[in-house]
Amino acid sequence: MGKVTGFLEFNRELPAKRPVAERVNDYKEFVERYSPEKLNQQSARCMDCGIPFCHNGCPLGNMIPEFNDAVYRESWKEAYDILSSTNNFPEFTGRICPAPCETACVLGINQPAIAIEEIERHIIEIAFEKGFVQPRKNIVRTGKKVAIVGSGPAGLAAAAQLNHAGHLVTVFERDDFPGGLLRYGIPDFKLEKWVIDRRIKIMEEEGVTFKCRSNVGVNISINDLLREFHAIVLAGGSTTPRNLDIPGRELKGIHFAMEFLKQQNKRTAGLSPLKDEQSGALESNLLNHELLATGKNVVVIGGGDTGSDCVGTSNRHKAKSVVQFELLPKPPENRSQAMPWPTYPMLLKTTSSHEEGCDRQWAVATKEFIGNTEGKLTGLKLVDLEWKSENGRPSKFTEVPGSERVIPCDMVLLAMGFVHPQHEGMIRELELELDDRGNVRATEKNYQTSMSKIFSAGDMRRGQSLVVWAIKEGRDCAQKVDEFLMGKSMLDTADDTPVVRYVAAG
Repeated sequence: MGKVTGFLEFNRELPAKRPVAERVNDYKEFVERYSPEKLNQQSARCMDCGIPFCHNGCPLGNMIPEFNDAVYRESWKEAYDILSSTNNFPEFTGRICPAPCETACVLGINQPAIAIEEIERHIIEIAFEKGFVQPRKNIVRTGKKVAIVGSGPAGLAAAAQLNHAGHLVTVFERDDFPGGLLRYGIPDFKLEKWVIDRRIKIMEEEGVTFKCRSNVGVNISINDLLREFHAIVLAGGSTTPRNLDIPGRELKGIHFAMEFLKQQNKRTAGLSPLKDEQSGALESNLLNHELLATGKNVVVIGGGDTGSDCVGTSNRHKAKSVVQFELLPKPPENRSQAMPWPTYPMLLKTTSSHEEGCDRQWAVATKEFIGNTEGKLTGLKLVDLEWKSENGRPSKFTEVPGSERVIPCDMVLLAMGFVHPQHEGMIRELELELDDRGNVRATEKNYQTSMSKIFSAGDMRRGQSLVVWAIKEGRDCAQKVDEFLMGKSMLDTADDTPVVRYVAAG
């Protein structure tokens, strides 16, 4: 490494953030950049650890010590080449990845881990500024046509890789613009949408075709795709939200998190939050009124990142109060014997949205939604839970006697995750086999569904997961599609050296 004693000399530091009082008044990203000196110091903390467990911690197999060393030496083109060899979209993962690589960092055994995610974000932004990120030209075409259904991170990764392999790629997206969850689920204060547009422009210049407002199985015939394309990749995500079916669920004021977040993202983009361009989409019948938390007592049910995004958005709406409930007990702040290094630990996570204002409550269950005679939500009946642990992890709970209570509430946002992809339309029409969780059945061995020319990747195949896993799935699926079309593949996966079918310009 560039400075083998760096981890002894420098402490972990994260970039500064804009003050809470300022940032809650807009939807701009608020994490600032390191100074050149701080970036150098943070990359210098990467140890000469011998066996870099961060490689395994990262689903993409990013070569983290190698790009940290290049950053320390200010060899920016080298750092970019290393990072982009395994990650198609470091500008996404550098902003919204929960960084499992950091929990596997060897330094993290007894010190704060390397700030890998932030270093990754800096590499790609410096690469764009210096003009290193350019569309690949003179790609040798195979004549094979591939359709990608869904333009989230898995679909985009599959499209980028298959295009680099020389195939003619068309991406079908049912929404107004490409990006999927990145555009319509992640708030702009975490990922501004010009970041997506910048990458889409590069992909278009490389030859990828995007067809938006194209809902396969609704206004686009799946049979037409089967006739026109040599292979199809289904990457539509896990879009059916988990419901809370308790008394009072029919009351007005109870919404799924993505309905709330999507409306705000469209509003931020200057679009009408009520305009439904995707006939037949699951949420279409719920877009007949605007969802605003302004002046309301908001309760977010679900303690994950989506719930946190609802908190941050509610704060920007100027909610009267924001409470977030989690069914599980409060996680510990440090690893326990049940969470040994380098496994991914379930620790207490305080996000920037929580810092902006939120009453967080753990081990709480909602028993009933309470309403008035007009059918509007007015409160929640709650009960505290007592958990018993098994092997250091919560396993069973009982309700605490006498803990039932009712709290005032005008808006509930259900952020309890997703159960499986939408079955109506495309999946049902194709009669694809599903696994026992309702996901499209396709093994990691070849990513093929029960129809040989149809493949699946990302959350639609594996279930709700992380953006970094979606990118990996898209890359790995692309290799299997390439192999299916050509007999063998020259595309890379996390374990291979990248080699693609293109002629370098000049």
